[in-house]
Amino acid sequence: MNTAARQHQRLGPVVVGTDGSEHAATAVLWAAHEAAIRGRPLTVVHGAGSRHARSWTTESPTTAVDEGRVVLDRAAAAVSERFPEVAVDTVLSRADPGESLLEASGPQDTLVVGSRGHGGFSSLLLGSVGLHVCARSHGPVVVVRELPEPATGVVAVAVRDDGDRGALRFAARTAQARGASLRVVSAWMFLEAAGSMAAVVDDVGAVARSEIEATKRTVAPVREEFPDVSVVEDVVRSRSVAGSLVEVSPAADLLVMGARRPARSVGAPLGRVTHAVLHHARCPVAVIPRE
Repeated sequence: MNTAARQHQRLGPVVVGTDGSEHAATAVLWAAHEAAIRGRPLTVVHGAGSRHARSWTTESPTTAVDEGRVVLDRAAAAVSERFPEVAVDTVLSRADPGESLLEASGPQDTLVVGSRGHGGFSSLLLGSVGLHVCARSHGPVVVVRELPEPATGVVAVAVRDDGDRGALRFAARTAQARGASLRVVSAWMFLEAAGSMAAVVDDVGAVARSEIEATKRTVAPVREEFPDVSVVEDVVRSRSVAGSLVEVSPAADLLVMGARRPARSVGAPLGRVTHAVLHHARCPVAVIPRE
């Protein structure tokens, strides 16, 4: 795709999951705000497949579906009250919440989930829906954790190499839509105890300069594509990449990172850095499939 075509790409519609919990309500309103900024529609999804799974022994599936409709109606009403300009659609599915979200969305849509819930859209610390969706979605997934108050006006993105260009472009488009600045964070690790490698890697300054130049090369095409977005490159030496990203998160309205999915791992898990950031970040985190 050439630069002109990329410039005319827009952020797609927003799809958000809800189970009626307080954390899900926060995610729904965050997603509605994002849809309003983008000028795109919002789809609110409730997967009734597991929310009442344990109670179906004494409660009919019909009752669970009826309760799901109530959850969706309340979410849609909250969106319409706060963001009347946003077109809202609702989807009630009998599938599990994770599968419901994946089925309701396409590669250009952004999926949004809360960090905790009643059990349907539950905490990522419990390994449930958020991890399932982040690991399998073909499009961006945003996990809404803590919200910076007040807003920082900054979108941060983690960049290591050219494979993160998709995450970088998503972050740039988001910053452009929000009128925010873009902070590119490239955390690199230096072998502290080099041993016999000391003669090869003894120039930390040279390594640092190499990392800075590599980041500039990765970011340059995106600077050209989004000339109206203020971009700051932050190349830092780190003992922990995940730790450095978590440290950045309180100063950002959104932290964007590429999904690193080990090719041979069972269950399509995410990489350990992504796991750690999702568990500990202090702002919403967007996970983008790596190119």
